[in-house]
Amino acid sequence: MPIRNSSRRSFMKLAAAAPLLGQIAARDLYAQAASAIGRDRRRNVYNRLGVKTIINCRGTWTYLSGSLEFPEVRQAQLEAAQHFVNMLDLQRAVGRRLSELTGAESGIITSGAAGAMAAATAGCMAGTDDKNIWQLPDATGLKHEVIMMGGRSAFDSAIRLTGAKLVLAYSPEELANAINENTAMIYTTALGEKLRRELQTAKDRKVPMLLDDAAGIPPVDNAKLYAKMGIDLYCFSGGKGLCGPQCSGVLLGRKDLIEAALLNSAPREGAVCRPMKVGKEEIIGCLTALETWLKLDEKKLYAEWNGRINRIRRLVETVPGVKTETYIPEDGNRYPTLKVSWDQQAWGYSLADCVQQLRAGDPVIEVLGIDNPSLVTAVRERNPTAKERKAPDHIELVSMTIKPGEEMIVGQRLKAILRAAQKKTSAA
Repeated sequence: MPIRNSSRRSFMKLAAAAPLLGQIAARDLYAQAASAIGRDRRRNVYNRLGVKTIINCRGTWTYLSGSLEFPEVRQAQLEAAQHFVNMLDLQRAVGRRLSELTGAESGIITSGAAGAMAAATAGCMAGTDDKNIWQLPDATGLKHEVIMMGGRSAFDSAIRLTGAKLVLAYSPEELANAINENTAMIYTTALGEKLRRELQTAKDRKVPMLLDDAAGIPPVDNAKLYAKMGIDLYCFSGGKGLCGPQCSGVLLGRKDLIEAALLNSAPREGAVCRPMKVGKEEIIGCLTALETWLKLDEKKLYAEWNGRINRIRRLVETVPGVKTETYIPEDGNRYPTLKVSWDQQAWGYSLADCVQQLRAGDPVIEVLGIDNPSLVTAVRERNPTAKERKAPDHIELVSMTIKPGEEMIVGQRLKAILRAAQKKTSAA
């Protein structure tokens, strides 16, 4: 009976995948031609440099060049590139427009979310006094402690480079006890009720808080939600879900703190964040990305994303022993995501083996496994109250960065790789 049930399940999965398998067969000749073209270095600017383009199923990672810009963003940048403009005037005008869009008092466009972290910290430490601005990163005599809720992270160098001293806290009680006359800012990545508790403590003690929600769009309503909550400063990446220029970010919040952040940044000569330039093209492009998001039908977009990973799922499920699950993360990068797993020990085939095979193929396919090629290996993110995290038992494929049509290539390749691995196990 178990064998019969197993055979029936396999038949049902094959039946579900039949239409897709038919599409794949019909595309075989086209795929062969496309592969040949892909090997032609004259095809695009990257091939001419000997750099391979990839099919990105890993998500909006910076080392994989973030996301792809909206067409409206590309067009806006082309228009912006045709004129000269006073950059301070531009940032302040964009701040007024960001206020209209989000309900925040003001905002600026920064060099990514990390640039927003640095500018916000410098603004909270030095304010708008040119003497203090020029003094940084020497923080002598200035409020210079930044409380890091949840401990250190791989991105806290953006705060430390301003001359700030990190003070680590892991609970609302520790946060309250850590605040003193030297506290310049509280940094957090918390969301939901945890964020509300931390914010209340910050308000009670009159210390500005910066919420780093770099991957917080979508949903685009977060841009308005945090303003309604009264968060002093909050930031998003421009090159992730926002689909703006990769080297851009958005810092929103209190008008006085936004002005201080701007005066501690480019184009001001002598400001500690002067090296973190963002061009007129990126400023207009990032603003346009937010405007575009506010006009989108998110339900339709999510339906398209779900469709892509469902087509992959139906193909890989035809391999006996492969399990799949779809979900949407709750703490950022909120896109439909496909989990794919198998019995690594029984198969003698690990997640790393699969990731490497996909990465070594043509075209290159990147999925989310256990590796992080962009991490500085000395980084240690420590939270003594957190439980040790279990190693993942699956790979993930993130729908948002998969271009339309690429899911057929991914599904076919992953199915072939897993079937080969499973057959070796059966033969042994």
